[in-house]
Amino acid sequence: MSKKIRKAMFAGSFDPITNGHLDIICRASKLFDELQIGVLFNPNKKGLFTFEERVNLIKSCTGHLDNIKIVSFDGLLVNYCEDNGIDTLVRGVRSGADVEYELQMAHMNRELNPNIETIILPTTTKYSFISSSLIKEVLMFDADVKNLVPKVVLDELKRKNNGGK
Repeated sequence: MSKKIRKAMFAGSFDPITNGHLDIICRASKLFDELQIGVLFNPNKKGLFTFEERVNLIKSCTGHLDNIKIVSFDGLLVNYCEDNGIDTLVRGVRSGADVEYELQMAHMNRELNPNIETIILPTTTKYSFISSSLIKEVLMFDADVKNLVPKVVLDELKRKNNGGK
């Protein structure tokens, strides 16, 4: 009798991936046989990094984890999960506001597919204020974010801020 492979999904835009995201990814990867990182693609939204750049940065940051798979999809997350044998969504939270939003999403996802559970992981305290949006905002003022993002991301952020040089 073969053991069922436990798969989970951690989805986001990751524009850019931060140490807070990596905290959740590393911790969730210990809980599941396979953790898929769902990189959301929205052709109507202009991000700092292209979709391909975000995927490559995530690969660079998670290369030490052997049970990570990076994917993208169109449509509803719960439909992708059902089609791919994923029964758990992993969500990270930083604050009470995040908890409220994630609970709302968890309830909606459960309504859409009662076979998919949501696990909410609080981020490590030292990353509780980090968001991709905040990183991009403070970079406009040349702030030092080296403790908030992986080095490969920092290098790419600097390259983008210097006009690609």
